[in-house]
Amino acid sequence: MTSSPSLPSPLISRSPSPASIVAVRSSIWPLLVLLTLINLANSLYTLPLNRVVERGLCREHYAQHGPDPTSFPDGTIPEQFCKIDEVQKQLAWIQGIMETTLVVCDFLVTIPFSFVAESFGILVVLWCNLIPRIFLSFWAIVVSNFEHVLPTRAIIAGPFLAVFGGDCVLQSTIFTLTSALAKDHVQRASYFSYVSSITYVVNFIGPSLASFTMSRSLWLPFCINIFLLVAAFPTVRLLSVNRTKGPQRSEGSDDEALSDEANPLLPARDSSPSRYYNAFETAAGPLQNMMSVIRKLVCLVKGRRNFQVMLASFFLTALASSDTKLLVQYISKRYKWTFAQAGYMLSTKALVNVVLLTVIIPRIVRSSLPSKSIQGSEVRFNYLCAEASIAISVVGVLFVAFAAEIWLLLTALVMYAMGSALPVFTMSLVKSPLITTDTSDIQDFSIVMLTKTLGSLVGAPLMTVLWVQAIKIGGAGLGLPYFVSACIYVAAAVVVTRLEF
Repeated sequence: MTSSPSLPSPLISRSPSPASIVAVRSSIWPLLVLLTLINLANSLYTLPLNRVVERGLCREHYAQHGPDPTSFPDGTIPEQFCKIDEVQKQLAWIQGIMETTLVVCDFLVTIPFSFVAESFGILVVLWCNLIPRIFLSFWAIVVSNFEHVLPTRAIIAGPFLAVFGGDCVLQSTIFTLTSALAKDHVQRASYFSYVSSITYVVNFIGPSLASFTMSRSLWLPFCINIFLLVAAFPTVRLLSVNRTKGPQRSEGSDDEALSDEANPLLPARDSSPSRYYNAFETAAGPLQNMMSVIRKLVCLVKGRRNFQVMLASFFLTALASSDTKLLVQYISKRYKWTFAQAGYMLSTKALVNVVLLTVIIPRIVRSSLPSKSIQGSEVRFNYLCAEASIAISVVGVLFVAFAAEIWLLLTALVMYAMGSALPVFTMSLVKSPLITTDTSDIQDFSIVMLTKTLGSLVGAPLMTVLWVQAIKIGGAGLGLPYFVSACIYVAAAVVVTRLEF
């Protein structure tokens, strides 16, 4: 399963004035446009990056061991010549290092960026988040076109700019804003559904678009990526315009709630206009503020056994789903497909995700949980569906590992994608009376995002090591990362059974 926005079902609602509701409703669309631009840009970067790195490594390998790359037509080495073990191992290491660097930098700045949001506004956080994304594509073009000056391994420098924020910072910001823009729990659930639907639709379109464009020119998807991210800058500004269209802020208003929810890790402050300038006057310094936030997070977790159980499950499922980062390399290596062809296969998997989350799951929820359902039955329903989703993921990932033919892999990916509904039910459990408290709510989601990022942080190097060993084994042993992933999913299912009702 891919790491993607989930569908929380918050139970806390507000009753804003009619004028403020109009302003809030109009604000969701720029947010959705922004999410579309960023996710589509990311899809256009990920797939061709594999080919850029492989192309450089392949050229270096043949320049050293022969034949001379210039002996090939147009001096270009055909992609099928690059599927040898030596090149694929190096590709796995470089991609693993890049992924780990991205996650580490993102994880380290998640809490500091909450202070940036408090001091300078949440729009600054979003603008900062766009900078490393643009640089990644720009750097890939530079390294590949100046291969006689820069070694292919220089591409590893790109992810270090994630100190300006990565997916954890972005997703936390998107979800807290989305939650704050809703007037009640029904509208909030709808907004989260929009966010998830857009994410999966883009995940469906993105790989196919990347495959199509890179077949024309390897640099075209990177150029489109940069264009989309540049277009995202004015889109971020629209969020500010919409937020200021409502009535003047008053104590307890929706605008104040928006500001508070957009900075969930920070303590509530006075709502006066000068609060952003006085935010740190009572603290000794940034380090003390950060330690205060960490203590707050620890206090929110301590003594809440069910929440601890859910955090453990989020960690394990994030760890297990790290195998999806290998899918493109796995398909290309095992079945001798080009990366462009593998992209179309990923779109098929994403199509199942779209149908599942936009059609099947909503119908299942509506038919199983009427509008006046008992809270206990809703919790039990989400628990059973979460366990079922994990079980489907186990079966799907094992099928991926065993698939000896490409048509078997396609069936396996469809099965694996069926488990992508897991976050819908696990996040609903987090927002249920089983776990949430009067003083946590939004903070719980921030803790969940940090936990999932930590799982990805461990998963990136783990899956890289497993994939390199799988290449050494060869044959059916190429499925090694997916065998391990299945075991981790089983552990997650066992952990969820520890919930106390």
